[in-house]
Amino acid sequence: MDVQPSQLESIIVQIGEAVLATTETMDRFSDRVDSLANQVQQQGYQIFALSDAVQTLAEVQEESLKRLDRLTIALERLVDAIEQSEE
Repeated sequence: MDVQPSQLESIIVQIGEAVLATTETMDRFSDRVDSLANQVQQQGYQIFALSDAVQTLAEVQEESLKRLDRLTIALERLVDAIEQSEE
């Protein structure tokens, strides 16, 4: 294999440029992956907060239903009392 120094130099320069381009691409890719990871983490926090809010809402709704049941019973008793007093 008979390679002249100028050809060898050209090949080395091309390899170096390819390595630099690949390194720059990987750096940009790494930055984008980091950004995506941060976004996913933030969304995880938001989902947790939403889940907590839904749980609280469900608990409040359950308590409201209990109070409505008690109110309904009290109103039924009141109606019965009024009906009995009219008889």
